Amino acid sequence: MQRTPSLISTDLSLYNRAATDSATIVIRRYSTSFAWANRLMHSRVRADIARIYALVRVADEIVDGPAEAAGIDEEGRRAMLDALEAETTRACERGYSANLVVHAFALTAREYGIGRDLVGPFFASMRADLDAVEFDEDALATYIYGSAEVVGLMCLAVFEGERSRSYGERRALQEGARRLGAAFQKINFLRDYADDRNTLGRRYFPDTDDELTDARKDKIVREIRDDLAAADVAISLLDPSCRSAVWAARALFGELAARIDRTPAAIIARERVRVPDLVKAQILLRALARKVAR
Repeated sequence: MQRTPSLISTDLSLYNRAATDSATIVIRRYSTSFAWANRLMHSRVRADIARIYALVRVADEIVDGPAEAAGIDEEGRRAMLDALEAETTRACERGYSANLVVHAFALTAREYGIGRDLVGPFFASMRADLDAVEFDEDALATYIYGSAEVVGLMCLAVFEGERSRSYGERRALQEGARRLGAAFQKINFLRDYADDRNTLGRRYFPDTDDELTDARKDKIVREIRDDLAAADVAISLLDPSCRSAVWAARALFGELAARIDRTPAAIIARERVRVPDLVKAQILLRALARKVAR
């Protein structure tokens, strides 16, 4: 039976909404805390941040977890990652993808000028996770830039939009976005140290081949604190529409860093450090109070 025209929709806006909904589902399923922090964003930017997060998460899931659990070998996962990067590039150029998550990301990328200068390094870092290499300081810095700092710069592009800034403010915001991303990644490395080392065979930090010592852990924590301090300067410059949400994410990771700091390296080497849900809720409530106060 032929359907009536009223039941047939070829409206691109409907497809855009479906793609955005799919990105929102990804962020809710994979990171409850980040999803709640994102809800503190102004509606103007909330969907865009979810679109960025969704693509990042899907790429990460190719190199870790589901793809391997499905029986896809390293060569197959590399091919899938290459295909995802190629599809992302095409979608950003033409404004459409049959992959809903990629299409959603392209909507944001095209609107805010997120190009190959950020997308390329991200996929390069994801590809490095398939090589099981041992990093020196330079290689680690390159990896962190691609896997985390560029994501911060993507989010900053959304936060700022077409807002006019002085050269000094723009540089401070870019530096802060990179340093916050770097801090988040280093915290993740320490949080996931046991799984990365024992299950995935990855050693991100130099000088930890045999074991993670308290001295080495303390040095990394100091680097994290320096990164967070630099990021705090930039957070204070952000537009109020997103400042509380970024503060919430920073506070959540800051709490995790503090718990890592108090945990002996020997425990980190075999267990995942976590922030209790109650503490997460308290941080998010403080962030909400900050938003209401503004």
